[in-house]
Amino acid sequence: MLAANRRLIDLSHTVAHGFVTYRGLPAPVISDHLSREDSRSHYAPGTTFQIGRIDMVANTGTYIDAPFHRYADGQDLAQLELASLAGLDGLVFRAPPGSRAIGPGLFAKADLKGRAVLIHTGWDRHWGREAYFENHPYLTHAAAAHLRQAGAGLVGIDSLNIDDTEDGERPAHTLLLGAGVPIVEHLCHLEALPDKGFSYFAVPVKVKGMGSFPVRAFAIV
Repeated sequence: MLAANRRLIDLSHTVAHGFVTYRGLPAPVISDHLSREDSRSHYAPGTTFQIGRIDMVANTGTYIDAPFHRYADGQDLAQLELASLAGLDGLVFRAPPGSRAIGPGLFAKADLKGRAVLIHTGWDRHWGREAYFENHPYLTHAAAAHLRQAGAGLVGIDSLNIDDTEDGERPAHTLLLGAGVPIVEHLCHLEALPDKGFSYFAVPVKVKGMGSFPVRAFAIV
């Protein structure tokens, strides 16, 4: 049990059947592999089980990008060290309302080395609506270069994409994943976190040969 003065804050969206995370990518299909009704014949009277099945692309819900997402020779999900995903000292940086292109000035002279840098834009308020897919906040090339140079341990954002989706070079993914810095996109509820003084967790399933996967991101405050 958590100590009385500590609390858990869920920073993840729910993955639901038919719900589109990223326009142009298919929604997850959630179904029964073995339904409770069909399981009756396998067990004693009154004993039933459900075995679920989900068919989805890796970029569904709140998910993490490992270097392999961008680089063929980068670390995949199975190669990520737990220390790079769990129990990180977290910092929240709050973009001014209406911000779109977020530059390095947001991070000022903060000590980012080894920390989970979470960018609060408030864009998660549009989750589930068409507005979520249009004109989302993102990091500029200069901001990504600053985070890389400052040694950020992980970078997360509560927006559709950490990059401008109109920029085919994807500089934030290119620079951060190139430096081995995992990226978490589609976070939520960052307004519930303090600016500092919390531990951050975003651990995916240990899958070989994949570069992205949903996480249950959360913080301990």
